[in-house]
Amino acid sequence: MPKYRQLLLTALLCGIGLTATAAEPTEAEVRKVDLSARKITLKHGEIKNLEMPPMTIVFQVSNPALLGGVKTGDKVRFTADKVNGAYTVLTLEPAK
Repeated sequence: MPKYRQLLLTALLCGIGLTATAAEPTEAEVRKVDLSARKITLKHGEIKNLEMPPMTIVFQVSNPALLGGVKTGDKVRFTADKVNGAYTVLTLEPAK
């Protein structure tokens, strides 16, 4: 098998594995938004993929644009993971 095909196959298989373990959204209440530091404090329910019980914690955000539409007291749904050793919000949307 040519090397580029082997690399493509490996990349595809890795992508399938990541999709299968995607984080479930967690409900939370926004406690604080710090745009300049790119951080958000959330009081959240259990985050299963991080094995984290309900608590209030400061998260970094993967994209500062996520913080533009939220304020203290908002109810949100989010996904998070550990990125470079830091708990990081990957997605953030208003709760329905």
